[in-house]
Amino acid sequence: MDTHVINGATFAALQYDVVSDFETVASIATTPLLFLARKTMPAEDLTGLIAWLKSNPDKAFVGTAGPGLQEIAGVLFQKRTGTRFGFVRYRGGAPVVQDVVGGQIDLTLMDPTASLAQVRAGNVKAFAVAAPARLSSAPEIPTVDEAGLPGFYVSYWQGLWVPKRTPAAVIAKLNAAVVETLADPGVRARLADLGQEIFPSDQQTPEALAALQKAEIAKWWPIIREAGIKAQ
Repeated sequence: MDTHVINGATFAALQYDVVSDFETVASIATTPLLFLARKTMPAEDLTGLIAWLKSNPDKAFVGTAGPGLQEIAGVLFQKRTGTRFGFVRYRGGAPVVQDVVGGQIDLTLMDPTASLAQVRAGNVKAFAVAAPARLSSAPEIPTVDEAGLPGFYVSYWQGLWVPKRTPAAVIAKLNAAVVETLADPGVRARLADLGQEIFPSDQQTPEALAALQKAEIAKWWPIIREAGIKAQ
């Protein structure tokens, strides 16, 4: 039987196919984005960054790993803060981070997997994590709530789906296997080191994943449609 791990960042664009063709099994982990800036950025925190962007409209450039969640989050950030900046699309996250390190671009909203090494090395400024809780792997980085942009939560997330009409007993067995795996200390440590936060056990159910996908579609689809962002 086929199972599918789907990255939640692409979910809104796939909304109809996923809802109609798959059954939810379990939520796995979430990977909140980090606000990163070049080391020479005059601002020292997120509030200062917003002020700098407002004082320099259309002068900053934000790197994204293509037309996905990072660019959508950037559009939402502009709407929330009244700032204006340009987007530079790259093929993948690594070159984005390298150009922030090198000062070729000013900012990015990047997942920790691609950027924590540069944060730890002090090669970029990390202003906030776009989540309600600090990362266990980088607790020194404040949340957006603490940094002055409350409720600006943006994360990649992973879940497990199976094709429609999969027997309930099979779904229950798969869910139990996922829950057991995510409780393993070695697995938890490895995911934490990558900047991923495992969903609490009460949110690893098929019902919780179904509720999450519904909420994410409602949150992101209007922004995607308004901005005219299309998958490539």
